[in-house]
Amino acid sequence: MPFQQGSARTRQRTVLLVGIVVLLVVLVLAVVLASVLTHGKPEVSPKMMKWKDRGTTKNLQEVILGRCYSYVMARYPELGDKDCLKIWESLKHAFIYKNPCNITSEDYQPLLDLASHPIPCNKSLFWSKTNDLAHRYTKSNQNFLTLEDTLLGYMADRVSWCGDPSAPGINYESCPKRSECESNPTSVFWKMASKMFAEAACGVVQVMLNGSVEAGAFRSSSIFGSIEIFNLNPDKVSAVHIWLMHDIGGPQSESCSGHSIKRLKSILEERNFTITCEDNYRPVQLLQCVHNPDHTDCRPCTNAT
Repeated sequence: MPFQQGSARTRQRTVLLVGIVVLLVVLVLAVVLASVLTHGKPEVSPKMMKWKDRGTTKNLQEVILGRCYSYVMARYPELGDKDCLKIWESLKHAFIYKNPCNITSEDYQPLLDLASHPIPCNKSLFWSKTNDLAHRYTKSNQNFLTLEDTLLGYMADRVSWCGDPSAPGINYESCPKRSECESNPTSVFWKMASKMFAEAACGVVQVMLNGSVEAGAFRSSSIFGSIEIFNLNPDKVSAVHIWLMHDIGGPQSESCSGHSIKRLKSILEERNFTITCEDNYRPVQLLQCVHNPDHTDCRPCTNAT
């Protein structure tokens, strides 16, 4: 009788083992079949195509390389020792295959080390809410440089990029806005580049602000108000000149005696900077009038000629 019980237990174990083996074989076959059916199809991240901002600029590599070579070979040949291929690889490695909401300053440090270059004293021009006007001015007056006139800013101006943990590692459909996550690739890049640009400034620096903005010309939440102003070095920068520009035909919401400019002056004075402020700095206003020659705000410009 004990022998028969032992045989029954053995048969039960054998059946159980056979069942397990069969189950494992079925699972393996299912995995192999799924692999065959999906062969060559890139994995799609759950986040892909769900962000609110535009995706990575098409042909990003060609755009970055073209701008880099143009800058160091044609515009500033004294920077011809810069390695544009290494610069592109550093940018790519900063974001490719990475969660676009988890980018750090360490990701971009190799890029900044490769692309940084000295900024001549008295040439730094900072801006806030005057993007188009500031860059039209630096194009017409080579005595000043904005961040976008440096190698880093020139390469990245008006382009977008972000990665994705899944293949192909770059999201060309959409990228996160700052409101979706602050540590996104472009936000982190511009914060670091802005910090480096401010740290490099020396001599007299200029700041072009928009006096037609209803909320105030100086905003503590702006890149200038939150990063650049606090990374100007009082031991290198002798003075800060504020140019408060008003849109031609637009409202004059604030002057140099306005509330936000007073706040800006207070911050700069606390950091021991000498400050001047001028409403509608004449050379920049003349540039505005080139595009609005018949406007009543430009009559003094026309009469002057």
